[in-house]
Amino acid sequence: MNHIHLCDTTIRDGEQAAGVVFTPDEKRYIVSLLAEAGIEQVEVGIPAMGEEEQKVIRSIVDMELPLELLTWNRAMMEDIDASRKTGVNWVHLSIPTSDILMQAKLKLDRKQIVTRIRRAVSYAQQYHLHVSIGFEDASRADTEYISRLIHVLYDDGIRRFRYADTVSVLHPFTAYERIAAIKKSCPTDIELEIHCHNDFGLATANTLSACAAGATWASTTILGLGERAGNAPLEEVVMAWRHLYHGRVDIETTYFPQLAQVVSQASGRLLSESKPIVGSMVYAHESGIHVDGLLKNRSSYQSFDPVEVGSEHRFVLGKHSGFSAIAYFLAQEGILIDRNQGNRLVECVRAIANKTKRTIDAVELKDLLRRMV
Repeated sequence: MNHIHLCDTTIRDGEQAAGVVFTPDEKRYIVSLLAEAGIEQVEVGIPAMGEEEQKVIRSIVDMELPLELLTWNRAMMEDIDASRKTGVNWVHLSIPTSDILMQAKLKLDRKQIVTRIRRAVSYAQQYHLHVSIGFEDASRADTEYISRLIHVLYDDGIRRFRYADTVSVLHPFTAYERIAAIKKSCPTDIELEIHCHNDFGLATANTLSACAAGATWASTTILGLGERAGNAPLEEVVMAWRHLYHGRVDIETTYFPQLAQVVSQASGRLLSESKPIVGSMVYAHESGIHVDGLLKNRSSYQSFDPVEVGSEHRFVLGKHSGFSAIAYFLAQEGILIDRNQGNRLVECVRAIANKTKRTIDAVELKDLLRRMV
């Protein structure tokens, strides 16, 4: 349970976000960065979309990167044939598992779904492809039905299964309960992957709960990019699993800022300053109490060292700054002040911040000090 693996689907599910289009060069660059960071598997696209999509996927395969590449497919022979043209050796076969989706999408019942997915698996195996099975809308499906389906497909040689919270109806308790129930009732050597959407802002929490319950793969996207409100963000899942669950993830996390910037620019989606882990202001401190505490002991106001994700603490001066922050800023300029000077500067800084609604830089601070003398 302690070690989880990652399947990143930024250039598949991430590109399905409304209005997002990655160029072939952007896709190749994103995958190359993921490979450098140590991601084990990347979902590279949907070959059934046509020749252009197949050509791009083939170009990624030809890069011979040190990770596994898999394609997303419906449980249909023509989708598998399209994937074969790309040269990938992993295919993900998705099938509806909730009664509502079985009927609405395919007009099939549970028995017919079993027949269809087994037929697709057999076809893929004829060509010696590794197969991952995706249970679409699993979070609205009967958990016992999911378990029975796993048993059937296990006998067909399948070991990898994706539990998809397609319409984002899980919460951390149900995510844990469902995965734990499946793990308990199924063969011990199956590999469960959790794929969560973020409509209620719970994708990270649900992913972590599922992994704590026994899922060994987490499906993620950079920045949580994806359908509707997105998916579980790669950077949040990795750092939370490592520091809150004390688990192992074999990823070079210093790549996170670069991956975030590249995907933000390529997708046209702005990167929020307060985005957990990679936002430009998440390690910035203005509050006098926090700055004073950090200057005395970094552990006082941090859960992990931001160096781990290629960043660092930085202090800014504003309405909530105190003597310690002002003394620190001036000391960096080789200027020492006494308590009286510091208190007067605090009042000046707060007055400016209240009036301008912005922070004050070191040049302004030194100018204020000169005017006081």
